[in-house]
Amino acid sequence: MPINVTPNEGLSDHINDIRLRTARIVNERILPNEARLWRARGGTASEEDRAEAKALRQGIQDEVKAEGLWAPHLPPEYGGMGIDFMAHAYMNEILAYAIGAASLFGVVAPNSGNQTILVKYGTEEQKQKWLLPLIEGTMQSGFSMTEPENAGSDPRSIQTTAVREGDDWVINGHKWFTSNGLAADFFIVMCRAKESKDDEGPGRMVQIIVPTSTPGVEIVRGIGIWGSAKSDHCEVRYDNVRVPQENLLGQVGDGHRAAQDRLGAGRIFHCMNSVGQMWRAFDLMVERLLTREVHGGLLKDKQFMQGFVADSYMDLQAARLMTIHAAEKVDKGDPQARTEISSIKVFVPAAYSRVVDRAIQVWGAAGVTSDLPLAQMYLGARTLRLADGPDEVHRILIAKNVLHHYEKGESWDFAG
Repeated sequence: MPINVTPNEGLSDHINDIRLRTARIVNERILPNEARLWRARGGTASEEDRAEAKALRQGIQDEVKAEGLWAPHLPPEYGGMGIDFMAHAYMNEILAYAIGAASLFGVVAPNSGNQTILVKYGTEEQKQKWLLPLIEGTMQSGFSMTEPENAGSDPRSIQTTAVREGDDWVINGHKWFTSNGLAADFFIVMCRAKESKDDEGPGRMVQIIVPTSTPGVEIVRGIGIWGSAKSDHCEVRYDNVRVPQENLLGQVGDGHRAAQDRLGAGRIFHCMNSVGQMWRAFDLMVERLLTREVHGGLLKDKQFMQGFVADSYMDLQAARLMTIHAAEKVDKGDPQARTEISSIKVFVPAAYSRVVDRAIQVWGAAGVTSDLPLAQMYLGARTLRLADGPDEVHRILIAKNVLHHYEKGESWDFAG
C-alpha cells in the first residue's frame, strides 16, 4: 500500500513540494521493489541477485539526485539539499515508511550524523581528508561514545582519556556499541582531554577522529543484539592509540556540545522516523482487516479489531503532533524545547510499540515473519526506549523542568 501524502495547507509550498516528490519516489520506485532492493543482504542471495539489487539501488539514487532530494542533512556546497530543520523533519517521516528508503536518499547512520559534525566542527583540512570521502562513499565511519563500565545515560561518567603528548593525543579506553564498527575507516571518539599524564583533573570533553587502522585500536567483537550472533555495533578497546593533534574536532571542551548537537536533532528525527514506520504499520494492519476472513466474516467487522484501529489511530496522531510541536520549538530556539524533546522521546517509542504490536496481532503468525517489516519495527521500537537516553532519564528531566517553573511562581504554558 502506498503512503498517502497530500499537500498540507499549513505548510509552505517548499515543504509540500519536498514531501510530494519524496513520496512519489517512495511509492513508485522503492515500495514495489523492497524485496529486490534488499534481498542481497541474505546469505543465500546469488551473485546475480546482488548485482540486480545494486543496479536497482543505484538507479533510484540517481533519480533522487536528479530530483534534488539527495542528502537533506548536508549544505549545497557538499552536495546536499541545504534544507531547513522542519523540512528535513517532514521528509523523514515519509522516508521511514519504506525499508531502507533513507539510505537511497543519502542518509545513512552513523555516516550522516558524523558528516553533520564534520561540517560544523571540522577544519578545512579535516573536511578534505575525512568529510569528502565520507560523502563520496569511499570511506565509512563510526561513532564511539558509550562505555560498558559506565552509564551511557550520563556522559559525565565517560572515562576514556586523550592525553596530550607533544603534537599527539594518546587515547586509552574501552567502548561498546560503537556504530558501524566492522566497516568503519575511522571513528569519532568521545574522550576526556588531559594536558599530561600527571593531570589529575576530570578532563574536558573532546571528540577526536581516530582511523581504525591506527595501532592500538582493537575491534573486539560485533555485539550480538536481539538474539543475533553479531551486529555492526562493536566493542572497541583503545590501547595507547596515538593520533595527531589536528584530529581534534573543534576545541577542547566542545565534545559535550557536539554530542548534544548530534543527539538533540537526532531525537526529533528518530521520532519522525518512528511516526513514518507507525504509519506503515497502521496501513498494513488496516489492509489486513479489510481482506482477511475469519469465523464467517471479515476482520474489520470484529469489535476487538475496530478497537485496534481506534487505539492505533490515536497513538499515531498524538505521536506525530507531539513530535511536530517539539520540532517547531527546536526550530525557533525555544528554551523549553528540551522538555518537549524528552516528552516525545518517552511517548513516541511507547506508542510506536503499541501500534506495531496491534498490527502483528492482526496479521497473526505472518506478523512475526521476515515477509513483513513488522517484526523488525517491533525490535526497533523497544530499542528506542534506550537509545539517546533511557525513558527514566527523560522523565526526570521533564519533571525537573516543570517543577522549576512552578517553584518560580509560574504555571506551565501548555498553549505555548
